[in-house]
Amino acid sequence: MEPRERETATIPASQTGRRDPASLFEAARSGHRAALGRLLSLAERSGPEARQVSRLVFARGVARHVVGITGAPGAGKSTLTDKLIGVIRSEGSKVGVLAIDPSSPYSGGAILGDRIRMSGHATDDGVFIRSMATRGHLGGLALAAPEAVRVLAACGYPTILVETVGVGQVEVAVAAAADTTVVVVNPGWGDSVQAAKAGLLEVADLFVVNKADRPGAEQTRRDLESMLDLSAGAESGRRAASGAGRDVTKWRPPVLSTTAASPSGEGISELWEAIDAHRSHLEDTGELETRRRRRMLEEARSVLVAQILFEIQAAERTEEFERLEAALARREVDSYEAAATLRAALGVSPR
Repeated sequence: MEPRERETATIPASQTGRRDPASLFEAARSGHRAALGRLLSLAERSGPEARQVSRLVFARGVARHVVGITGAPGAGKSTLTDKLIGVIRSEGSKVGVLAIDPSSPYSGGAILGDRIRMSGHATDDGVFIRSMATRGHLGGLALAAPEAVRVLAACGYPTILVETVGVGQVEVAVAAAADTTVVVVNPGWGDSVQAAKAGLLEVADLFVVNKADRPGAEQTRRDLESMLDLSAGAESGRRAASGAGRDVTKWRPPVLSTTAASPSGEGISELWEAIDAHRSHLEDTGELETRRRRRMLEEARSVLVAQILFEIQAAERTEEFERLEAALARREVDSYEAAATLRAALGVSPR
């Protein structure tokens, strides 16, 4: 079926409002993609307009399922995400995608590589793909991604895929913003798995060995299974030592194989079934609500830290701070005394 005529380029400015969040929100909910793009831009920035966007979408922006997709650069995450979009759309569900791209060293903006790889869905009104830079947002990705997820959900995208650029602190932040986290690896990744396994085992709900048609795929799969066995054994030992029984609600991350670049997207349908099974597990055990409640608390903490940081940055532009900086340079005060002075200037009582 041919995609319907898009409304993006024909939205009158009077209808959407170039800067009015309420007008943009209503237009975006009506299917105007340009308005949704502008709304996301406002949500990612600091200031009163971003705060207004947050108020508009907070109660309505609960996605059915937020899926984080992470892994080492070159693992084929973008191709895998592209094929997942196709499977989700075949079920009739709309899907929003946040592609967390590297930041330009000059503009701080996203390089947009992932959007290029997913360009096959550009004419599908049931898919909205947004690139986000890894820097330049109020409070960092920990605040920008959850707000963008809420905007997409409030505007009619119940399934959100959040795909990241690599393995590191950004990926931990993505895991914190997702209901289900998929870690993508390649054949022959053994040494890297050993180096990064502590973090990966803690964030992964599913492992995917992508490019499974390459040599070493089965060995990589066995390595991951062994890591999971060791982790499960250690957990059982801790529970036994504490007198607790076996945790029947514990989810063991499955290890799946895909060849996302193949014409048929081998293994992608099975991957989506496993992702959906994980969501069902979260619902059945009550863990879905627990995870989301925990995320909201962490986000509130991040907001608090960001607000304090802004106050500190404002204080750094005062004459008092310049005198303090000079005193530090002359070693007349140490860092702790300087921090105490700055804290007093901000009106924060010492503990």
